[in-house]
Amino acid sequence: QVQLVESGGGLVLAGASLRLSCAASGRTFSTYTVGWFRQAPGKERAFVAAVSWSGGTTIYTAYADSVKGRFTISRNNAKNTVYLQMNSLKPEDTAVYYCAVQGRGSLYYTEALRYDYWGQGTQVTVSS
Repeated sequence: QVQLVESGGGLVLAGASLRLSCAASGRTFSTYTVGWFRQAPGKERAFVAAVSWSGGTTIYTAYADSVKGRFTISRNNAKNTVYLQMNSLKPEDTAVYYCAVQGRGSLYYTEALRYDYWGQGTQVTVSS
């Protein structure tokens, strides 16, 4: 089992920045795909960003078009943590943000059903 804990959400004004953290514990893998998803009220869970790595090598990072150039996903292996730096936040970024893990490299990083483990989510609210 893998336990994931997200943190860093909050209420900010449009144009502000937040950094979300996803701290992992439990079972380890040699190759990972970690994704960030978000779910706004009344909407389906949507892909935001993903990073995949094996050992110390990042295989890829990927972003939804809606966040490209504003959000950055990164990892700190020593801390077993993946981050989502969110800049130039917009009201439409308001959602509960979730991180999720696949214990393998994956090309299907946009598909929520492909992920094996999920965190509890952290609320991000962007006010205009």
